[in-house]
Amino acid sequence: MDVPFAAPLIAWQKQAGRHDLPWQNTRDPYRIWLSEIMLQQTQVATVIPYYTRFLASFPDVGALARAPVEAVLAHWAGLGYYARARNLHRCAQTVAAVYAENFPKSAAILAELPGIGRSTAAAIAAFSAGERVAILDGNVKRVLCRFYGIEGFPGAASVERKLWAVADALLPESDIEAYTQGLMDLGATVCTRNRPKCEHCPLATGCIARRDGRQATLPEARPRASVPTRSSQFVFITDGEQLLLTRRPDSGLWGGLLVPPEGDPETILGQLGMTALSTETLPPLKHAFTHFRLTLLPVLSRVAPGLACLEAGWQWLPLAEAADAGVPTPIRKLIRRVASAAD
Repeated sequence: MDVPFAAPLIAWQKQAGRHDLPWQNTRDPYRIWLSEIMLQQTQVATVIPYYTRFLASFPDVGALARAPVEAVLAHWAGLGYYARARNLHRCAQTVAAVYAENFPKSAAILAELPGIGRSTAAAIAAFSAGERVAILDGNVKRVLCRFYGIEGFPGAASVERKLWAVADALLPESDIEAYTQGLMDLGATVCTRNRPKCEHCPLATGCIARRDGRQATLPEARPRASVPTRSSQFVFITDGEQLLLTRRPDSGLWGGLLVPPEGDPETILGQLGMTALSTETLPPLKHAFTHFRLTLLPVLSRVAPGLACLEAGWQWLPLAEAADAGVPTPIRKLIRRVASAAD
């Protein structure tokens, strides 16, 4: 750890880092927590409008705790990784019940809350209270692996333990907020996964990956495994003006979100006591998840207007508005196709 790291990083962040993001320049742990959860696996440009809309509806942890989970999921729709939204709601309810709506600022306490891991807890504590704790998200792992030439897949337990030890040892005695933000900024804007901008890096002179020309191979990739593929048929039942949707169970894929029924069209319509006036097979849609690929097979079933659906958990939504309800991204794309086909 003799090569300068923290000092040049802090100086760079103050001069060239990001300072105008909507969740910066605040000590409010609620707002910092919200941004950190949204930014997991999601690009900054995508998060900003969601963050702004979310705060407009849920300005503090109490408002979020009191909101129905369906409203939270609707605001989250399109960001993906929906377990984050459910944990967000659970966490808000825990803070409201246990801490009287006073959001904790200690990393140790934060790490015990639903959906908050060690690195996220550290980021919240550093930005809200200046606590001297290390972060280790994906961007930081990449920076450390390249700078120190650390071998192995950073998600492997043994490599991750080594990275945590390095991250802890590098912590500066002061300026923890600038240091933490600097690590995030460096990984997101300079030490990027592809085509890193080494000529702009404040750590370039001590970087082993740059010295050895190994930027493209560090950090090492996850050992390759075959990605399973699945297919599933979704039945879009419409009366020309409305679309029939049902809410998924809270656990599992797209938990708590609205989707069209899944399965055989004739069987589903029979269970609902409906008869199709016409049925049309639409082009399939492929969607990639983290651990598998799904081919969605949409079927458009037109039914007579005015049919009620008395089944619990089902609802008719105006076809023109259904894509903006709390639906998963691939379903939103298919709803727009259905709306065009139903005209």
